[in-house]
Formats: sequence, structure tokens, C-alpha cells
Amino acid sequence: MSYCLAIDRMQPESRKELHKNYHDNYYGFPIHDDNELFGRLILEINQAGLSWETVLKKEESFRKAYDNFDIQKIAAYTEEDRERLLSDSGIIRNKLKVNAAIENAKTILELQKEFGSFEKWLEHHHPKTLTEWMKLFKKTFKFTGGEIVNEFLMSTGYLKGAHAETCQIHSKVLAQKPLWKEAEGQ
Repeated sequence: MSYCLAIDRMQPESRKELHKNYHDNYYGFPIHDDNELFGRLILEINQAGLSWETVLKKEESFRKAYDNFDIQKIAAYTEEDRERLLSDSGIIRNKLKVNAAIENAKTILELQKEFGSFEKWLEHHHPKTLTEWMKLFKKTFKFTGGEIVNEFLMSTGYLKGAHAETCQIHSKVLAQKPLWKEAEGQ
């Protein structure tokens, strides 16, 4: 079941404001800032094995710990920065996930040199099927399994499925012209 469908099926009184805010204002909307795209990738990687609610509760701590998702700063992190992150109780303290964030920042810097931006790299490879995206991400980035890639691409407007067509947010996402819609030729 998609995140949108799970939220839509909750009774209004049981919707948690954290989820509702993310669902209504962020999920599925295109992101045009490389640092924010990278930040979403960090959050999706850190969600692996945990609930999305856990990550949402820690988002501000992630922003603070990872210099507001500044790709250049993160790519330059030292061993001391790794240790700082691994001892920060405000974030997910997983060595593989911390290392992935740093190594993926370095990779994105290279993609920016070649394509002009992380966003342009994504656009260059669009459209692809989920399977094709998964292969590309696995070859390019660290700690990017199928669910991480799927959620990252759906949550940033590259793959369809973030919101059901009956969801009131669906039309708001369409107004932002997600790339998946362009790929449909509509």
C-alpha cells in the first residue's frame, strides 16, 4: 500500500499532524534544489528498516547534523564528522547509513560536474522503469535498495504513485508538473 493510500485510509481524527503535513505538502512534489533532493535521499536511506514516522520526527535533527543537507560540506566530512554523526542521538546512528550519506555526497558532486546538477542527472535518465532506476542507483550510489529508490523517486515526482488520483493532493502535485506526468505525454 502506498504512503498516500495509508494516510487517506486513516480516520481524520487519527491522522498524525506530522504525516499529514508531509503527505499534503511534500510527498510527490518535485524538488528543484540539489541539496533538498540529496536531503530526501538521506532521509529515505535512513528510513530503511524503520518507520517513516521515526524519520519525520528526526528530520530537523538530520538537517542540523548534516549541515542542512549541504552536499559540498557533507562530501568534505572527515573521520571526526563520521564519529560526531554516529554519536548524535538526534539522528539514526547507523554506520552504513552515515557512510552512505558522505559517499553519496561525493558522488553527487561528480554528477554535478558532469551534468550541471543532481536534478539534471535525474532528468537525463528520465523516464525509466523502477527496475531500470534501481539498477542505475545501485551502480551509482551506496545503500540504495529497491524500496529506497522507489520512495525517493515517487516522493520527488520522478515516478508515479505518490498519491491516488482520488486524493485531494494529487491535483496539487500535477500542477507542479512532475516528470512522471510528462513521460505520460499528458
